[in-house]
Amino acid sequence: MLGLTQADFAKRLDISATYVNLIERNQRPVSAAVLLRLAEEFDINVSDLAKDTDATLVNELYTALRDPVFGGVQVSKNETEDLVGASPEVIKAFLRLHERYRELTLNTYSDANPLADREKVELLEESARPVETIRQYIHDQNNYFPRLDEAASAFYAELTKNRKPIDIAIQERLEQKHELKIRILPTSAMPSSFRYFDRHRSGIDISELLHPTGRQFQLAFQLIFIEYRDLIDGLAAESGIQDETAIGLLRVSLANYAAAALLMPYDRFLKACEDTRYDVDLLSHRFGTSFEQTAHRLTTLQKPDARGIPFFFLRIDAAGNVSKRFSAGRFHFSKFGGACPIWNIHRTFEQPGETLTQLIQMPDDTTYVSISKAITRSRGYHGRPPARVAIGLGCDRAYADNLVYFDRMNLSDQEPTLIGVNCYLCDRQNCASRAHAPLNRKLKFDAHARGISLYEFEPPKVKSS
Repeated sequence: MLGLTQADFAKRLDISATYVNLIERNQRPVSAAVLLRLAEEFDINVSDLAKDTDATLVNELYTALRDPVFGGVQVSKNETEDLVGASPEVIKAFLRLHERYRELTLNTYSDANPLADREKVELLEESARPVETIRQYIHDQNNYFPRLDEAASAFYAELTKNRKPIDIAIQERLEQKHELKIRILPTSAMPSSFRYFDRHRSGIDISELLHPTGRQFQLAFQLIFIEYRDLIDGLAAESGIQDETAIGLLRVSLANYAAAALLMPYDRFLKACEDTRYDVDLLSHRFGTSFEQTAHRLTTLQKPDARGIPFFFLRIDAAGNVSKRFSAGRFHFSKFGGACPIWNIHRTFEQPGETLTQLIQMPDDTTYVSISKAITRSRGYHGRPPARVAIGLGCDRAYADNLVYFDRMNLSDQEPTLIGVNCYLCDRQNCASRAHAPLNRKLKFDAHARGISLYEFEPPKVKSS
């Protein structure tokens, strides 16, 4: 401790003592100029002073406040971050109240509208609840489970101590210690599954349709689930989740996490990321993993003293449905609905095998760099083509220099592509790609004019001074 009074502190920063007092009481923001003087005067890294706010909570609050029920109140991004930083638990309570209001509004609409199929709406909400519960739990853990990473790294060291490749070591462990026979079976014998643990015949059946990286991952998953079941069950019990379906999904999610950590041990993987400058394809070759497995693993590098770049991850199908999403950064995800059609992740289906890059900007002016690639998750055959999905991976624009993908792009001279969360939650006017009207804006129609978009709507109200 320096033992400085407010007056001494203010004098060294060349600001008034009153301003220091207001900052300490959280009644004034710290300006960039003051931050720079603070760093110079006291030899502090400015990044250490950055707010550790919950980015998802900020985004959820920012979206909720745009609901028409609040009368078009305009709250800036900085104000939203300040609210979350000052009272995160109060904001969570507010969001739960708003979510309840939306549910009641939906139910009222369903009762009053004879065209609305309320039973299907309720069934959809009920079926989605366990998935959303687990997504929220994983987010609350910052998509990082230190005990699983530590256990997986120790297990990797044990399995490869004789310099055996990890894939061979996993198979031998299953066959020799657990006396399990690994069988690659034709699709006629496994028409609807990729892996089956047959306890009665002491075997693990793997579909011939899986790529080698998929087979390796499934065997890693099964080995983890056998040898670390107590750890996984303990973490699931500590989660406090009561729903049985959600608990089952959590166990699988934790085992998947540990399997990825076994194939891509934290420290080795992070070093390789930095050495290759996050070249996902090269990392995949180096660790014998798929593009999707590697990209997903990048979102988990959140060890406090050895962090990777805070990536977001998205997986969509050709129809734009989002089947997987994680974020270690601040990217805006919607609970329901697809991704913005202007994001070039959708174009990857037209250019399979190519990695597309893009500079994108959300409505709140946050700007990101993204890479996208279409992949096949398994093999196909006549009458059953392979399932193709697109993987989107990105991070804040500030990290672009650390990524090999943007070496030849002069981002300082490039205008970002303006996208939204999805059409339901996007306020951008005159978008030719808009498929739905925004939920939080009043529609307007002019019979004498046809705009670029079918859906014209009232702009947000401007706060009077």
